[in-house]
Amino acid sequence: MTNIDVLENKISSVKKYLKLLERYKAYSLEQIEGDIDIRGATERYLYLAIQAAIDLAEAFISSKKMRKPSTLSECFHILNENKIIPDDLNQKMIKMTGFRNIVAHDYEDINYEIVYDILQNRLKDIANFIEIISQEINKEQNK
Repeated sequence: MTNIDVLENKISSVKKYLKLLERYKAYSLEQIEGDIDIRGATERYLYLAIQAAIDLAEAFISSKKMRKPSTLSECFHILNENKIIPDDLNQKMIKMTGFRNIVAHDYEDINYEIVYDILQNRLKDIANFIEIISQEINKEQNK
């Protein structure tokens, strides 16, 4: 499997989770917070979408032989340093990584207003990230 195949598989994974999350946008904050099944599914799919975006960032960094990140959020700093993603997207993806860490480790401290905001307003940031990486892959293929 080539580097491009790996990256395209990672992009496909992110898209899959973003599509799954679309169905949860129909729920209100109260419904998400109040229903253990909806809450659990929303948290899990958000976690998986963000983790898949991080995995994509790591794979892209590796394929371009950029410096190795020492933390998950550093992936986005490295992409920003190398002019792959802009400053504002860098900051948004770092915040997503922080949210992912809360879901993974501090699940009792999850703020469902943040969950709801990400679900309603921030998934586009992940979609923007994969679009930028897709464009970079296309540039590489057209060389």
